Formats: sequence, structure tokens, C-alpha cells
Amino acid sequence: MDGEDERLRRWRLVLGGAAEGTLEGADARMDAALTALYDAQERRGAGLGASAPRVARWLGDIREYFPAGVVQVMQKDAVERLDLTRLLLEPEMLEAVEPDVHLVGTLLSLGRLLPERARESARAVVRTVVRELEARLTRRTLTAVSGALDRSARTHRPRRAAEVDWNRTIRANLRNYLPERKTVVPSRLVGYARGQRAVQREVVLAVDQSGSMAASVVYAGVFAAVLASMRSLRTSFVAFDTAVADLTDRLGDPVEVLFGTQLGGGTDINRAVAYCQNLVTRPADTIFLLVSDLYEGGPREQMLRRIATMTAAGVQVIVLLALSDEGTPQYDHDNAAALAAMGVPVFACTPDAFPGLMAAAIERRTYDQGRVYAPGR
Repeated sequence: MDGEDERLRRWRLVLGGAAEGTLEGADARMDAALTALYDAQERRGAGLGASAPRVARWLGDIREYFPAGVVQVMQKDAVERLDLTRLLLEPEMLEAVEPDVHLVGTLLSLGRLLPERARESARAVVRTVVRELEARLTRRTLTAVSGALDRSARTHRPRRAAEVDWNRTIRANLRNYLPERKTVVPSRLVGYARGQRAVQREVVLAVDQSGSMAASVVYAGVFAAVLASMRSLRTSFVAFDTAVADLTDRLGDPVEVLFGTQLGGGTDINRAVAYCQNLVTRPADTIFLLVSDLYEGGPREQMLRRIATMTAAGVQVIVLLALSDEGTPQYDHDNAAALAAMGVPVFACTPDAFPGLMAAAIERRTYDQGRVYAPGR
């Protein structure tokens, strides 16, 4: 196929059945799959209807003819455009789909509507996505956070020789090397400030589980499980809507954490913040991460006062408007501005940037928001 024919073929697939020209073989089947989804609203194609077998065939077709990234977009569009959510209650549907974060969000939003025969298939889908996210994010998170904890735990006044970090001490005193004696004079010691407590920081992660926060809930659950695996951190995980669910005891298994959430419903940020205040035992060593679009259904002024009280007590409060790859989120600009005026960092963060954010918080340094979406940008 020459360049001109290839351009015509691509335009024909883009424009759909209303365009001139015919397609054959695999191109015709690709066109039919696109038509079923994107032409259905204009009634130019047959659509997918409510037929489970037809949807299963369509899911198989798009997996055959399109790359995984495109398949995930088409599945998400199918759920939104054609209201296929209820078909995901069928085990055969779940076995045919391409697992991704958006699909996990949809399954979590179905919650108790999942019939018994579909629950194992749903868990398998969620487990697959969680494993992929853990493989992508765990090492980077552990490396960044462990390094930050190590750096923040150093002291220049070690009490015993066993507490001296000799490698760093030598590097810090290379200028004091005496060639005639072939030795370094350690005028400045660098040591480990391990103290009496194994836990160096407390992390309280509160996640808004309203419907618009689905992807953020998935990523937050995985990150919370990773952080909870670190002995130097005491990690709490709280999911909230108008009620509060403390899922800390499930952090050993992020799949169980996600199935403990209940996506959808209203939002009472004030109630969640009040609960999290009671979890803080060492304010100066606590990082409070609030993941929310800040659309408050509860008493706004109380919520702002509570956060102001936490920051005044020494808690590091960080508000993430989203924790996802979905781009600039929708959020309440007034509440974001009010929190920013208190000195609380407010921005959306990608999953890849989250380890750096945690490292910066542990070291109490300003986080570079160059790769996040701050209010007003």
C-alpha cells in the first residue's frame, strides 16, 4: 500500500461509515468495532445494545485489532457512552475486558451490586491491575522514601562509635586528609539519629471516595500499602464520603483495601479531617495527605479551621486534588485558594511524581511542583 492509499485508509477509519470508500478484511472489522461504539449515538451503526454476547464479541475484536492503550480508552468510552456498567456484573464480561485503573474504579463503584458469581472475576481484574501498579511504583517509592528517611535521620553529634556513619563521615572530611599520615582527620562526624523509636514518621492518608475520585482511590490504596510495608513509617489509610472508613488494618493486601472502599455518594471532608486528627499522636513527625477535589458537602468553615489547627500543631498537611494520570482535575477553587492561603500545598500529583513528593515531605523541603497541576496554572 503506497503512502496515498494509507492516508485514505486512515481517514476512512477516522470518519466512519459516513465517509466514502469501502474497507475489507481486518480493516472492515476494525471499522465495525469503532462504529458500534462511536457512531451509535448518531444512529449510523448498529451499536452494542444490551446484548451480552454481542458485547463479549466486541471486546474480543478490539483486543485483537487495537493496542492495549487504545483498548483501555475504548472500554472506558463504552462504559460512559453506552451505559454498559450493568453488563460488567457478568463474569464472562470481566474475563473479556482489558484490566486497567478505570475498569477497577468502575468495579469498585458497583460495590455490593456485584453478584456472588461475578465477585471472583472482579477480584481477579483488580488483582491484575494492582500487581501491575506495584511492579511499576513499589521500587521507586521504597527507594525515594527510604533515602529521605535515612537523610532525615542523620546527626552530627552521634553519642557512640556504633552510631557513626563512617562512609559519610570520611566523605565529609576529605578536605582534612593528611598525606604524611595517610589519614583523614574527622573534624565533623556524621551519624545515625535512630533514637529510641523505630517509627520516624507517621503518615495519615485520607482519600475522598466520591465517584469522580475513582482513579485516585486506586493509586492511593496501592501507595498506602507500599508505605505501610516500611517499618520506619506508621501509615493509616482512611476512605471517606459522608461517612469514614478506617482501612488501616487491611493495608497488608491492597486488593482488600480497594474492596473496602465504596465509591460514589456525597462528601464530608470535615468529618474525615476530624477523624484523622484523632490518629495523630506526634504532630511534628506527622504527614497528613488529603486526596480530594475539595467539593465539601459538610461544614466548610469547620473543615478549614480543623486543617489550620493541624498545621499550627506542626502537622505537615498536603492536599492532592487528584492522584492520577488523568490531567488537570476538576476541583473547588475557593477551598483550594483558602487552603493555599494557610500555606498548605494544594495540587494534583501524578503517580510517578508521588515518591518524590513523599521524599520531600519527609525531609521537610519544598516540593518541586513542576510536574503537577497547581491551582491557578
